[in-house]
Formats: sequence, C-alpha cells, structure tokens
Amino acid sequence: MVRRNIVLLDIDYITYEEKPVIRLFGKVKGENSHDLIALDDSFVPYLYVLPSGNIDKCVSDLKELKEEEEIDFTVIEKVTKKDFQVPTEFIKLSFNHPQDVPKYRDKIWDLSSVKQLREHDIPFYRRYLIDNALVPMGELELEGEIIDSFETIESDNDSLEILKLSKAPVTGNTDFQDFRMMSFDLEVRNPHGMPNPNEDEIIMIGIDSNVGVRKVISTKGDEFEHDPEMYFIEKVDSEKEMIESFIKTVKENNIDIIIGYNSDVFDFPYLKDRAKIWGLDLDLGVDGSGVKFIRRGFNNAATFKGLLHVDLYLVMRRYMSLDRYTLERVYFEFFGEEKIDVPGDRIYEFWDNGGKELKNLFKYSLDDVVSTLKIAQETLPLNLELTRIVGQPFVDVTRMATGQQAEWYLVRKAYEVDEVVPNKPNMTMKNIKERGSNSGGYVKEPEIGLHENLVQFDFKSLYPTLIISKNISPDVLVKDNSSYNAKFEDFEDYETGYDEIDNLKEEEISSAIDDDEEYYISPEHFFKFKKEPQGFIPSALEDILNERFAVKNRMKATDDPILRKSLDVQQQALKRLANTMYGVYGFLRFRWYSFECAQSITAWGRQHIKKAMKEAEDYGFKAIYADTDGFYAKYVPEMKKE
Repeated sequence: MVRRNIVLLDIDYITYEEKPVIRLFGKVKGENSHDLIALDDSFVPYLYVLPSGNIDKCVSDLKELKEEEEIDFTVIEKVTKKDFQVPTEFIKLSFNHPQDVPKYRDKIWDLSSVKQLREHDIPFYRRYLIDNALVPMGELELEGEIIDSFETIESDNDSLEILKLSKAPVTGNTDFQDFRMMSFDLEVRNPHGMPNPNEDEIIMIGIDSNVGVRKVISTKGDEFEHDPEMYFIEKVDSEKEMIESFIKTVKENNIDIIIGYNSDVFDFPYLKDRAKIWGLDLDLGVDGSGVKFIRRGFNNAATFKGLLHVDLYLVMRRYMSLDRYTLERVYFEFFGEEKIDVPGDRIYEFWDNGGKELKNLFKYSLDDVVSTLKIAQETLPLNLELTRIVGQPFVDVTRMATGQQAEWYLVRKAYEVDEVVPNKPNMTMKNIKERGSNSGGYVKEPEIGLHENLVQFDFKSLYPTLIISKNISPDVLVKDNSSYNAKFEDFEDYETGYDEIDNLKEEEISSAIDDDEEYYISPEHFFKFKKEPQGFIPSALEDILNERFAVKNRMKATDDPILRKSLDVQQQALKRLANTMYGVYGFLRFRWYSFECAQSITAWGRQHIKKAMKEAEDYGFKAIYADTDGFYAKYVPEMKKE
C-alpha cells in the first residue's frame, strides 16, 4: 500500500466491467509534480423512497417490483432521516449503476405505496464529493495500490500514476495551491466575415502563462527575426505544426488551468475542427482523451479530463454588469487601460499586408492572451473560494449561476445534518399566476434636484440578517395561518409603512406581532415562523456569516499584504453566497423554494427601511431617495423633534 497527497482538480466516473468507477484527477505537488488518477469502484448510487403509508407495505411492493420487472436494487434498507427537521422513515434503494436510477425511477414512483422519491437527480460524481466531504482544488489524502494500467491508460511513474484506492479519500489541507495557468487565443484569416473552420485557417495561436511561457505561434514572422520587440514569435512551417506546438506546450508545462475568452463557443470548437482536418486530436486530457463538449446552462462547455478549462467570458457575464462584454471592455473596467485592438473584420488584411500591420497583429494577438491572464488572476481566486465553499468541481462552479451555487452549498449542508434534500418544485403556470409576484424591496423615488450635504444610511446584510433573526425557513413555516389571519383581520389591507397609516395603528400591529411568544409573524402577510428550532437555511446562512466574520477579523489582525488579499477574497465569496440566499427563495426551480419566505423577507425589509426613515425624520433628516436596504437623507432642521 502507498499513500499519496494530491490536489483534486477534477472528477468523473466511467463504467468498467458493468460497474461504475469514480476517477479522481489530481496533481502530486512538489519537485516531482505529476498527474495522478485515483480509482474507486466501491461507491454505489442510491435514492430515498418516502412511503405514502405503511413502510413495510412499501418495502414489500418494492421487492415485488424488483422480481417482476427484474430491477436490480442491490440494497433495500429502512432508514430514519430528517425531512424538514422531522425524523421520518425512508427506504434507501441502492443500485448497481448510476444509469439505473433514471431508468427505473418512474416505475418505482408509480407504485401506490410510494409518495415521493428523493435525491434521485443528484449526479453520481457530485454525490461522491458530498458523501465523502471532499473539497475540489484542495488536498486529498489517498491510500491504495499503484497499478500499471487501467483500460487504455498507461502509468509511466514520471508524469502519470494510477492509484487503485483501498479506502475512501480524506480531505486534507483546503488552502489553495499555486495553480499552473495558461491563457490562449486564436487568430483566424477571415476574408469572408465570420470564420468558417472548413475554409479559414488559423494564422496565430497566442499563449501566456504564469510559468514563464509567453509566445505567439504562427507561420509568419521571419521579417521580425532581428526585432527585439518581437521576441515572442515562434515561427512554424504550417498550421498543423502550429496546432502541434500548442498541444506540446500545454503538456510539457503540466498546465492545471487553461483559460480562454469565449473559448467554449469559438476557440476550442474551431481548434478541434481545424485539428481534425490535419488528422490531429486535441488529446490534452490526463487520460489521453480529447476535448468534449458538455451541456452547461445554455452553452456547451469545452472540457478535458484532468485539465481545467475556464471560459472567462461566461465568468464576466455573471459577475459584472456592463453594456458590452468584449475583452477590451472588460479589461478597461478592471485596469482602466486600453488594450491593443484590431477590428475583427480587418484581421485578414493585417495578415496579408505584412509589414507594420502584421507587426500590430502579432502585438494584438499577444495582448489578447496577456489581458486574459491578467483578468483571470484577478477573478479566479473568487471562483476558487466559491469552489471550496460550495464543494463542487471548479469547472462546474465557474459556469453556475449564483443561485445554483447556493443550492449545491445547501445540498452539502443537508447531508451534514442528516436532512433528505427536497425535490425541485414542479410549478405550473396556473400555480404561478395564483401565487402572484413578490413585491420586492421598498423604493422611494429620488426627489428631483441637486442635493448637498447628504448622509447615507444602510443596513449591513439586511436580508441575510432578517433570514437569521426572524428564522425565515420553509421547515419552520406554519402553513395553517387561520388563527393568525383572524387575529389580524382588521389589518388585512394594511401595507407596512408610516406614510400610509397613522402611528397608532402601526403600533397596535407591531405590538401584536412582536409580543407573540412562539412565532415570528411577518408584516403585511402575517406568515408565521416558529422561533424554535432554528430553521435549516438560517442555520446554514449563520455558518456563512460567522465564517465571514472570523475571516474579516483575521484580515484586521494581519500585516501581511498577501495574506490580507487572500482573506479578502474569502470574505467576498462568503458575502456573495450569503446575499444570494434571499433571491433563491423566490426562484421556482430552487429545491427550498418558498413564496411565503420570499414575501416575508421583503415585507420585513420594507418595514425596517421605513421605520429607519421615520426615526431619521425625528432627528431632522429627510429621506430623498431609498432603495431596498438603505437611503440618502439631507438635514432639514425644522423637521427635528424636540
């Protein structure tokens, strides 16, 4: 038996001898850094069955179904799990293969003794990460046997080891390593407009990295051979050699993360098509495989096994609000500098004309990859930190919407506290129309004019704080509001705020709500939430805020600028995830979707902001503009109460 410590970069599973085998792709770090693929064939897929009545009757029906339909459950086991914090008996069904779950799911659900299936839609590789508490991009401690080969993969010990695990991996140091990053970009001769991979050749491949490699590979450049300014040109004889040099550069430099800009949609599809014309494979995967395009959201993501590809264009679309998302626009937003630009429809002219224009084209190609790498070095630390928190693969996290990141964080937390995850809602248009829309945060339109000597007031983390302080969570929401509706029937048309009603009525309502011993009762809608126990989502959110508070304290205590910057990235990631929690309550595909929770948060938010505005008026400050969690005010002495 041998032990290895690796940095976990990627994960998937394959089928070997009709069984699923998890593959962990990692790097053994140190002087002799090399790739390692760890294999685990001991993990099996499963789901939970919630019986509609007697659990033994349900078990009997499942056994009968197994015999009649020849469904191969490997285990039928009665277990007690928490369902919205209530201890509940489930049946855990284990299968031979992940594909058996969707294959037999409907037949199982059709049984009259089955009320629901749970956790049937969690991908197998994500299930493995969750159940083993593994952190992608962090260290794993592995134990097992080194083998010479597995399927078509050969171990050579110098650049690749294959390890058959003898026990489950253990999470080690979750501090992130220094990853070997490389940016790349293609330039294509396009005399007819939009490049066509069947006709238009690649004329330049630009490369920059944090490992000392910076160049533009091209079939031209002889005329600049003695120009020290053009040191970065690597001259080759053909487009085929250009592609081969690109592949060789990635492999020889043992790159961990390859970065492009719009590379999912353009660069990698185009490169694959041109390589195919020359009889080449983009075999950049650690297992020798080529590029694969996997559906992620609305796009196909270009992926390699064990080599992480990030399309920065998608990252920028999610993390910045701009009028345009060109590389030039994003670079200027980050660094306040103009980058070199060549109009896309004139690239072929610069190429054909040679001389000064060709020189500018080479500089433009290099500037593209230098700019891409600089942006990546600013933005990827945040995504790495989100990967640690969410616990899903880095490539997946960079392509997730913030709501998806929040949901996978909660799925992981649910496993930790023995909660069975709810299914995604199946809302019809009729349901949606009946529910109506959430009123949103309070907005006071700005008073027209130029205002001086303004003061700004805002609530720190208003919505996350409300979720925790008012215990707003579906598992502590009391569905039957009849007694409380009767209690507040005099106020059924009431909208929280001081500009709609007199203070006496406001005080009556606030007093009735605040004095309740068992429940927090939301204004306007009077939804009630138990004060005890703490809800699942408030608990998870409190963990995030507590961690952020601890990180910010470490920031204040250190004089190390590098550590402070790293800690700042951590607290930003935690803040981002915390602020997402409110929004996902109202997202119709969120597993913990709750119209009542979403309405209650904004109602309490409106109440807080209006109350603060009223109290500010008592001290002579008149609000001239308000939005969601804060307002601007100016001092008006005559408004001040004695």
